[in-house]
Amino acid sequence: MDDLCRQLGMPEGAVREALDTLADLRLLRASRDAPGALRPVSPELGLGLILRSQEDELRRRQQELALSKAAAALAVSKYAARAPRAESGGAERLVGLDAIQAKLEILAREVGGECLSVMPGGAQSQVSLDASRSLDADASARGVELLTLYQDSVRNDAPTFEYAQWLTELGGQVRTCPTLPPRMLIFDREVAVVPIDPANTRLGALCTREPGIVASLVALFEQTWQVGVPLGADRPQPSGPGLTSGERELLRLLAGGLTDEAAGKRLGVSVRTVRRQMAALMERLHASSRFEAGLRAAQQGWL
Repeated sequence: MDDLCRQLGMPEGAVREALDTLADLRLLRASRDAPGALRPVSPELGLGLILRSQEDELRRRQQELALSKAAAALAVSKYAARAPRAESGGAERLVGLDAIQAKLEILAREVGGECLSVMPGGAQSQVSLDASRSLDADASARGVELLTLYQDSVRNDAPTFEYAQWLTELGGQVRTCPTLPPRMLIFDREVAVVPIDPANTRLGALCTREPGIVASLVALFEQTWQVGVPLGADRPQPSGPGLTSGERELLRLLAGGLTDEAAGKRLGVSVRTVRRQMAALMERLHASSRFEAGLRAAQQGWL
């Protein structure tokens, strides 16, 4: 140990901590030639072990996220169905876009520390972007931390992508995912605004301060945030001939019985894009049908 500390120019405590980390990563193994000593694994094997560990962790998080999405969506839908139309017990139904915008303006003025946003659907309407700009600028000027999730397909819509870039230049943080939970806004982790019907946001929104509902939505946001990638960064590509996260999600949605139109809506892309991507996947998999493509992808461990 003393020789190793001298060679590295590091104190013994730091060296022992580094060795423990390498052992945890399985980059150091017990030596068979010198009992009690350790041997390093080859760089090629070590890199493969690290990548495999990261892939396993990502899969675990994605499974947890899928379960949380389902649980949160069920809780919110049941609560929205029973919530009164007027403010009562910490909940308020907002009917109409004007009522929603008025409430958001009030909440944006009151927020003091943090605003969490999930904006599914890829391209956002110009009206929505214009309405959000002044609210985001004012909140940022007051030191409010802005964390926003968009779908990966936002990169295909110039106005929305430019807005997201403007938000990062303002000091906010933006990440993207292939798919997202329903639209939500959470202010200071105390009040949340979610659509009554995610499939038709024009029906209105539910504004709730119920701690259980808000905590569930915050947990869902945080899990989605963990698997997102920062705006401007490239989503990690598979090290082998596997699938990107977007391709994997497309196959999963279609295998689950969704139509091209429904899958495109979930991914925030056009039906034409869905069909083009699926045709490319079938060609890569040498499949003559979508069913065969899903089967081949599963057999190769891509799903």
